[in-house]
This record gives sequence, C-alpha cells and structure tokens, in this order.
Amino acid sequence: MGDKLDIMSMADRRIEYETHGLDVSDVVADPIAQWWRWYREAVAAAVTEPDAMVVSTMGLDGLPDSRLVLARGVDERGFAFYTNQTSAKGAQLADDARASAVFGWLQLHRQVRVRGHVTGVPDDVADAYFASRPRGSQIGAWASAQSTVLADRAELEAKVAEVTARFDGREVTRPPFWGGYRIVPEQIEFWQGRPSRLHDRLRYRHAEPGDGTWVIERLSP
Repeated sequence: MGDKLDIMSMADRRIEYETHGLDVSDVVADPIAQWWRWYREAVAAAVTEPDAMVVSTMGLDGLPDSRLVLARGVDERGFAFYTNQTSAKGAQLADDARASAVFGWLQLHRQVRVRGHVTGVPDDVADAYFASRPRGSQIGAWASAQSTVLADRAELEAKVAEVTARFDGREVTRPPFWGGYRIVPEQIEFWQGRPSRLHDRLRYRHAEPGDGTWVIERLSP
C-alpha cells in the first residue's frame, strides 16, 4: 500500500515552468556561443554542478548506457571530458565513436542536448588537465580500474595506499590509460520549460554534413 501511494504521488506531482520563453530571435547564430550564454546564467543562478552532463554511449551488449560526467572544456571543437579509457564508456567509444550529452540546469527550467561523434583529446592537452587536478584525484586515476568488479572497498583503499606510496615525494604523472574525449556536435538543442508543457525547443543542425553552417529550427514540444 505504501509503495502504491508513493507511485501515485509521483505521478500526480506537477510543476509549472513559469519562464519568459525562448524564440529564435533570443539566440545567437553560433550554438557554442549560445551554450556559453546559458552556462554563465546557470553559474550566476548558483545551479548545482553546472558543468555536469549526462553522456550516453552504445553498450557493447547493444543497450544504451548513460552516466553523469563533468564537462572540462567547451569551445568550437566540442564538449570535452576525461576518464579512464579502459572503462565501460572508453570501450564503448572505441567500438562506436558516437555519443550524446545532456546538460540539465533544472533551477532555470533548461536543458541542452548535444549529439555528435567523438574524437580523442590530444595528449598534451590531457597532460595539462591532469596536472591541474587535485593530487587525490590523480592518485585515484591510477588506483581505480574503472568499471571492473571489486571484492570490497578495502581492495580499492589498498590500491590507493600502494599508488600513494609509489608517488611519495614526486609528481603524479598521467596514467597511459587515462585521457580525454571530445563530443563534436552535429546537433545541439536548447530547451526552455514553459507552462502547460508547451516548452520551447530550438535545434541547431548543420545545413550539410561536414560544413560549418548552422540552421536553427523550432521543434514541437
């Protein structure tokens, strides 16, 4: 009975998105510049983890796979993130170099969807980013065989202790299995919540595959 009541209350929950809306005249011609405009507004509004994006890839078993990661570089080349390249997503991207990403800035009733192909981040760029990370995160990158099964937490902590001792008194270098990926967008959609679920959706897409010209289209909500 309790579970049934919980499900009913979830289904009945409603929030009206009272915003001024989004029109083609409100956005700039370049979707990356528009993303930065919205990102800065998300930061100014103290949105929780404005860098977070859900990255989806195709699993080796044929099922889609999604996870939250942090965007660590956005420019005309695309949306960059870093990870263990032997992880599940690394194996999936090696098999199918396409991905999507979603930024959810919920306090502003906004999301941005990105779809495209994935390229690797150059080693020198990955080295520079790795060097900027806190030492604990650097140690963790070496210690965690990401996505593999652990017997218990103690196994991971023992590996952390081993790596910490190995790099005692010296710089932690970037592991050869750790690097960056960049989602090169082919489509970017900006979604603004509106009352009665009549949301505003503006999609940028290339006029022709491979060219640098963007077409902006309004989509039905």
